Amino acid sequence: MDTPTPRRTPKETGLRLNRFLAAAGLGSRRSCEELILKGSVSINGSVCRDLSTRVLPEDDVRLSGRVIHAFAPRTILLNKPAGYTCTRSDKHAERTIFDLLPSDTGHLFHVGRLDKESEGLLLLTNDGVLAQDLMHPSKGVDKEYEVILDKTFTDRDAASLRRGTWIEGSVARIESVRNLAPNKIQIILHQGIKRQIRVMLGQLGFKVKRLNRVRLGPLTLRGVKPGSYRDLRKEDLEILQKALKAPKPKKEKPPFLAKPRAKNAHAIKGELFTAMPSSLKASSTLRSQTSPAKSAGSKSRSSATKRPRKTSPTQARVRK
Repeated sequence: MDTPTPRRTPKETGLRLNRFLAAAGLGSRRSCEELILKGSVSINGSVCRDLSTRVLPEDDVRLSGRVIHAFAPRTILLNKPAGYTCTRSDKHAERTIFDLLPSDTGHLFHVGRLDKESEGLLLLTNDGVLAQDLMHPSKGVDKEYEVILDKTFTDRDAASLRRGTWIEGSVARIESVRNLAPNKIQIILHQGIKRQIRVMLGQLGFKVKRLNRVRLGPLTLRGVKPGSYRDLRKEDLEILQKALKAPKPKKEKPPFLAKPRAKNAHAIKGELFTAMPSSLKASSTLRSQTSPAKSAGSKSRSSATKRPRKTSPTQARVRK
């Protein structure tokens, strides 16, 4: 019979159990969750099936009776080229980011992700707390991208992009955008919605030809060629922690962004587009021009054929 795992108080810190096991090189976080749910993992002598459990430094963690020791904290900076998928293993992926790394990095997990065709700065670490801080929008960590588009980007387009939009049920906003060339822009994000930049620009009618992340907080790609990586030094981590703990400037509350109605939204490949295609605009304009006559005719027909309402016996007695 399984012994219940002692409950943790909210004040206790620690690494989430699936991250602890992944950091020990036992597989991806998802595969580690399967080990937990099977009852293969115990903490301090008690079988643990609770995925929300956090591991403290003094805990005795075992997998099928074997003591598990986490690896020493390690964080690397990879300059990801286009064409590589951010995953450890995927039967549909021809090449993954781990094909660019040595075998002793298999216990690391990527902080956020870049889609297959995007490139640039990507961190991999086994420090769950650091990863969580870097990914959470409330920490205000700048993610800077350089984007090359298929046509000229105007001030009007920049204003539309700053207003934000809805993507798969969430409000998507950027922190800033500025032109580097007629068809090249710099975008800074704090959010991390899937394919956010591509979707937001796609809604404005642009096609992204190249998307490169060049900065994450104080970290840049300086000295790291595409396809290569470097370990973050102690001073790099100290600068990163300092940036995370620095007080954030107060921002004005963004204007309210109404959620588009489902009947007016066009879902394309799971992405929410609120812009109406030109063909639909033309047909809607034609309908609006002919609608007054139609509505008048329909109103007259309805009034001519309208039948008197039946009166129940009770209503008739009340009226008398």
